[in-house]
Amino acid sequence: MNLFGLNVPPLLLDLSGGVCVLVSLYFLWSKRAVYWHWSNLSLLPYFLLFLSGGQWMLAGLQVTYLLFGVHGLYLWHLEARRARGEIRFNGPLWYGVTWVASLLIFAYTVAVTDFGAAWNWVQFTAVTLSLVANFGTTRRWAWSWPVWIAVNAVQAVFFWHAGYWVLFALQFVLAGMSVYGWREWRRDEAREVAFA
Repeated sequence: MNLFGLNVPPLLLDLSGGVCVLVSLYFLWSKRAVYWHWSNLSLLPYFLLFLSGGQWMLAGLQVTYLLFGVHGLYLWHLEARRARGEIRFNGPLWYGVTWVASLLIFAYTVAVTDFGAAWNWVQFTAVTLSLVANFGTTRRWAWSWPVWIAVNAVQAVFFWHAGYWVLFALQFVLAGMSVYGWREWRRDEAREVAFA
């Protein structure tokens, strides 16, 4: 891809995005807010990678991830303040705004995608599942992890087809990390119920 007169190989975009995602998941396990920073950092190389390959839905997904990333970071901040008794906030409004914006972006990317190509249906499935998983992640719900595992499975097939080898291999690492994250978050939920 040509970026400001520089030739950036797709492999470099693929690698840099992958490293950021791995670091972000490490922090997501413990529900630390720095997760959002690393996750957001991965979006630019992936956006450019998918844009250069003409994968409009996956490129658009990076924009929705950014919305979720900024929104999720702020929500976690508000929730921490609410837990300390400092504020009250309208949860349904805050949670709904980003969801609606993400669906609008998703609708746009679907509209500009040619579904005559069978592989775009695979892309559509991955993006749909990703939106659902991301919503669950912003709410810190444990069920988001198995949805991410399903995303990894679908994306692995698509990335194999597209020749994004780092992203292909990364799906297996992410799926394994998601199994661990799911176990940890379910333990947290069990502790919360026990102390309620």
